[in-house]
Amino acid sequence: MDGSGPFGCPICLEPLREPVTLPCGHNFCLACLGALWPHRGSGGAGGPGGAARCPLCQEPFPDGLQLRKNHTLSELLQLRQGSGSGSAPAPEPAAPSAPPSAPEPSAPCAPEQWPAAEEPVRCDACPEGAALPAALSCLSCLASFCPAHLAPHERSPGLRGHRLVPPLRRLEESLCPRHLRPLERYCRAERLCLCEVCAAQEHRGHELVSLEQERALQEAEQPKVLSAADDRMDELGAGIAQARRTVALIKSAATAERERVSRLFGEALATLHRFQTEVLGFIEDGETSMLGRSQGDLRQQEEQRSRLSRARHSLSQVPEADSVGFLQELLALRLALEEGCSPGPGPPKELSFTKSSQAVRTVRDVLAAACASQWEQLRGLGSEEDGLQKLGMEDGESQDPDSTDQLENEASRDYFLKFAYIVDLDSDTADKFLQLFGTKGVKRVLCPINYPESPTRFTHCEQVLGEGALDRGSYYWEVEIIEGWVSVGVMAEDFSPQEPYDRGRLGRNAHSCCLQWNGRAFSVWFHGLEAVLPQPFSPTVGVCLEYAERTLAFYAVRDGKMHLLRRLRASRARRGAPASPGDPFQSRLDSHFGGLFTRRLKPAFFLESVDAHLQIGPLKKSCISVLKRR
Repeated sequence: MDGSGPFGCPICLEPLREPVTLPCGHNFCLACLGALWPHRGSGGAGGPGGAARCPLCQEPFPDGLQLRKNHTLSELLQLRQGSGSGSAPAPEPAAPSAPPSAPEPSAPCAPEQWPAAEEPVRCDACPEGAALPAALSCLSCLASFCPAHLAPHERSPGLRGHRLVPPLRRLEESLCPRHLRPLERYCRAERLCLCEVCAAQEHRGHELVSLEQERALQEAEQPKVLSAADDRMDELGAGIAQARRTVALIKSAATAERERVSRLFGEALATLHRFQTEVLGFIEDGETSMLGRSQGDLRQQEEQRSRLSRARHSLSQVPEADSVGFLQELLALRLALEEGCSPGPGPPKELSFTKSSQAVRTVRDVLAAACASQWEQLRGLGSEEDGLQKLGMEDGESQDPDSTDQLENEASRDYFLKFAYIVDLDSDTADKFLQLFGTKGVKRVLCPINYPESPTRFTHCEQVLGEGALDRGSYYWEVEIIEGWVSVGVMAEDFSPQEPYDRGRLGRNAHSCCLQWNGRAFSVWFHGLEAVLPQPFSPTVGVCLEYAERTLAFYAVRDGKMHLLRRLRASRARRGAPASPGDPFQSRLDSHFGGLFTRRLKPAFFLESVDAHLQIGPLKKSCISVLKRR
């Protein structure tokens, strides 16, 4: 490389080593200038009066100017040499010291105090340690200059063509990494900033514009991009809020479930401990009872044997001549024999308490089988059809043995279809803002419908009841949620339809309860309290009412399989235990839910949103639910 190139020294005509930049903008080797300037008084590079001048443009500089290495240009040279585009440089000589005759340089003015938040770009031509903030950066000189050192670019005609830009902290970012030339063009086809070499070689035929022109265009588009970014950030913010609510819900549900499981395990252990105490007491009572009888018989036989032994011994001691004594002792022996002639009770054929181990073994086997079955259910290995209602046991709730066996064996939708109840909507109860489609479909409308007057018609709530009353047995029906916010449940037959909106809605009073879909999640309502459910949306909901058991259960129906959403019932009372501590909703069920079953109940439906739409689903598997959306 010769000295005419941007990275060659004009003095030694070799690649720059330890490059320094003069205020005029020209670059030289530090060693070359250090060797040249001491001879400025003898007519070398100096001019009259000994002033130092640039070897190229003869721009004079003060005597106190100290040469400093241009670190930015040095890094670019190393980058260029590492890419193989230039020859390897010679070993860098040690930086020469300032000429002995030259005094220590002084800064043109004291550096200003800049905020510590952001360090300004410093001038590359100022002495190190006293560099002033740069006013502009030159992409041709690859250096930044303060106002004093920028003056040659304003005075010298050869430097006026250099491209000056606002101060850049890293000038190499404004250069092409391949050709180390300024980035001056923009390719709209590939959306890249290019140097002139790249634009001429690799982007022929592409639409190329100047950086200023492209920036003007992009700045015009900037408000639209910022608006789209704001919209996306809002969407992400809503998603983040929803995700945080989901995380909080999962954590709270896990904590509550952990507490319930710990309590249930404690109750199970207490039950086992109580059973153990009872069985051990039963063994002890049996032992005491049977041992008392056997020990009494033992004493009696020992006494009889002792009397026989004494009578026999007395008879053997009677003299031969004593006939009276012989007859008396023989009679005593006969009487002793008669007393013991009746047989004793004998050993018991069976010890009743020995059955205890068999009973405990049976409990152990049943418990082990139940634990294994439930664990498989939790891990998802068991059949959902065989575990329909086993997962609905909550808050100490238990089932009767007969019904548990039946549900475990009949856990598919077919089991519930045996209790299918055909629900027909009662038009005399429909609110005037509800439009009925036959007896199976209902949709909320904006314009009131001129229904005839009826004392059973709801006047403040968009609700409708089913025909018939439920007061015994088990009932099952299905509802298809087509659109909107919908509540499905039961309501007491004698509930007043003229109640105001806040007390008349389904689930907001002690005379009704329901499952609600609010567009985001399922929840159950009773007596004004809500319990949110974590299960996902299901368009088909199954409702199972077991009137005798005072239970109402809601299921998600998918592909003929039932997924329990929530079973509502009062907890079985346990002596000395508080009713559902820490769960207000279950506490409300424990206190008031049983009273709902002292009345005749009706299927009830509440269409809360203006687009709400539902249909009473068919209960035959061969039927297909079809309702045209309007």
